[in-house]
Amino acid sequence: MRPARQNSAWVPWCLLAPFMAIFLTFTAWPLIRSMVLAFEQSFGPKTTAFVGTLNFRFMMQDPLFWTAVGNTLIFTLCALLVQIPTALGLALLLNRPDLKGKRLYRLAFFSPSIVGLAFVAILFSLMLEKRTGLINSSLHAMFSSWDPDFPWLQNYVMTSLVGATLWLSAGFYMIYFLAALQNVPPELLEAANIDGASSWQRFRHITLPEIRPVLNLITLLVVTGSFQFFELPFLLYNETGGNGPENRALTAVTYLYQTGFRNGDLGYASAIGWVLTLILVGFALVQRQISRRKES
Repeated sequence: MRPARQNSAWVPWCLLAPFMAIFLTFTAWPLIRSMVLAFEQSFGPKTTAFVGTLNFRFMMQDPLFWTAVGNTLIFTLCALLVQIPTALGLALLLNRPDLKGKRLYRLAFFSPSIVGLAFVAILFSLMLEKRTGLINSSLHAMFSSWDPDFPWLQNYVMTSLVGATLWLSAGFYMIYFLAALQNVPPELLEAANIDGASSWQRFRHITLPEIRPVLNLITLLVVTGSFQFFELPFLLYNETGGNGPENRALTAVTYLYQTGFRNGDLGYASAIGWVLTLILVGFALVQRQISRRKES
């Protein structure tokens, strides 16, 4: 019996071995290597020199970095103010018991979220074109005074990006809100209705507290997704390297990509990545603390 027990002791380790090998190779080692690279200056993948905190000190004086961070913060704020209310409004609409064709509406609202970002970039680049674009031609058909050469992509960069992201993501977040709304106790809403509470009072004092955990989760998802915003502006403004006119489409991750893979300075790119990571971790900790205070 002893040899059998000794052999069985290795079974859990054998089962964990494939996961540990993948985790160490593709997660742990890249994290450690990027942390080391953040304190080095590289000239390609094979030529590096230790520079200490020079990358971080240079970052504080880098105007392009602050432009990218500013654009990312503006996009994040716009995403929070537009995506979350839209997704919640769609969920409230689909949660109405008297609404007919709910399945069709759910499919229509959710289907954009399964479309690839490359397709979305191509679609909106065509829709926002001057004169021939669907949006300008439709607005000109409805309002004859509308200029068909209205420069969406040229002069309204952030509006175009927020609109494209809203079309892509609102239905995805709507599903979370809809699941949360369906778990609100109906007896609480009925009691409040009997007591004479208005629709807004029922939403504010009953529905909103019940769905607050999901709201906190979606807020975190929107913020982390906004700070990782890369593919859509990079593809929409590919002619300018993803920067857009006057660097108005340049995001933090786009600048990281340009620094690391176009300029070859992987050390500075790693430093940028770690600063973004610390910002996101700090936001997550602050949001968690605020959520705990509200719940208590």
